[in-house]
Amino acid sequence: MEKINISQHFSQFQGFSGPEVIGEMNGSSIKLEKLQGEFDWQQHDDKDELLYVIKGRLLMMYHERNIWVEAGELIVIPKGVDYKIFVPNGECHTLFIEPNQHLQAKLRRCS
Repeated sequence: MEKINISQHFSQFQGFSGPEVIGEMNGSSIKLEKLQGEFDWQQHDDKDELLYVIKGRLLMMYHERNIWVEAGELIVIPKGVDYKIFVPNGECHTLFIEPNQHLQAKLRRCS
């Protein structure tokens, strides 16, 4: 059992290369990711996902509405719900908790 310095992990990121797994618990992965821009629509059919914004802000887009998530706020994305993430300005530092079977899942930037 070791403590994790999240700020230090983010300072070592090289650009926006994708998530870094920093820990696991109860069959779920804890991942850090720097986000920028707009991402493709996605959905997880079998498990919920938690997204916590550490720095910046993002727009969580659903077909029926949009929700701004600011630094210090989190949102739980229910299983089976289509969503899209948009970071309109700068970068957003996030922490995701999601089941291990989604470990290879990576947000895809819109082309």
